[in-house]
Amino acid sequence: MSEGARDKPAISSLPDYTPAAGADRILEILHQQFGDPSIRAVGHRVVHGGNGFGKPVIIDKAVLAKLRALEPMAPMHQRDSLDLVQVWQQRLDDVPQVACFDTAFHRGQHEIEKRYALPDELFAEGLHRYGFHGLSYESIVAVLQRSHPGIADRPVVIAHLGAGCSMCATRRGKSVSTSMGFSTAEGLPMATRSGSVDPGVLIYLMRHKGLGVDELEDLLYRKSGLLGLSGTSSGMRELRQQSTPASDMTIDYFAHRCVQEIGRLAATLGGLEGLVFTGGIGENDAGIRQQIADRCQWLGVEIDPDENKSSAETISTADSRVRVLVIPADEEGVIAAHTLKLIS
Repeated sequence: MSEGARDKPAISSLPDYTPAAGADRILEILHQQFGDPSIRAVGHRVVHGGNGFGKPVIIDKAVLAKLRALEPMAPMHQRDSLDLVQVWQQRLDDVPQVACFDTAFHRGQHEIEKRYALPDELFAEGLHRYGFHGLSYESIVAVLQRSHPGIADRPVVIAHLGAGCSMCATRRGKSVSTSMGFSTAEGLPMATRSGSVDPGVLIYLMRHKGLGVDELEDLLYRKSGLLGLSGTSSGMRELRQQSTPASDMTIDYFAHRCVQEIGRLAATLGGLEGLVFTGGIGENDAGIRQQIADRCQWLGVEIDPDENKSSAETISTADSRVRVLVIPADEEGVIAAHTLKLIS
């Protein structure tokens, strides 16, 4: 589900949510809608596949153990996803559970894109850039290939902006570069995640402020981003409603960082012919799209204010050198397709 894209909360966001309660509620809904449904498989979004998993896989004990070992690399996502897998394994003992990975879409990137300027032995151990939101990007590429073939193979930047934010540069439908790296905290500022921070800041906080590892993780993943900047809210809608100096600064900062990332990715691609907004903010916040587009006019971006306000699929003007689109992410559809293909 695109983060923040729908009015009704996801089951996993309800106050009394636990993995077991969530699975039971889904089964209850299925029985209400379909009577006694025959469930052939359950597909799961698993954020991190590490070096070992580059395509969807049926989850057995060995696979689950390997994915559990990756929990420190995605502390906000991996454990919860795998806890849910185990619940479904208990509820549906003989039904295949399929893992679809957010990292898989970026596997083909050039080694230069994947590396940090760290000693080679650390790269060999897996300390490199993986990239995330791959299921979202895969769904967008499918729409481009189906409905916008004129730009599908051209240099495109996809902006997945929601509670979690990242951008991906694609060419010929493949990932060339992306803003997230080793973890889901790198890159753009997010709802509560910091985005990229000078590593010297982290050393300072540990050495001179006495922050331990757990406190640092809590700061970077849960107390920063829009929440940290504004001091009041992690939600873009709420920040716009507040209209205070702090909330206005937070929104401007977010747009500024998005523009910077688009420029970096356009430089990596050697040009830009398509810009796609997706995710809860990208799909629904016309103001952010306008702010970003206005600051990307140097790239040839020009959007129609009326089309933008209505969130039309194509919001660029006829004269714009860059096609600008608003396309809902369909991670569930991608997971369903991969799951069906794997079990067929």
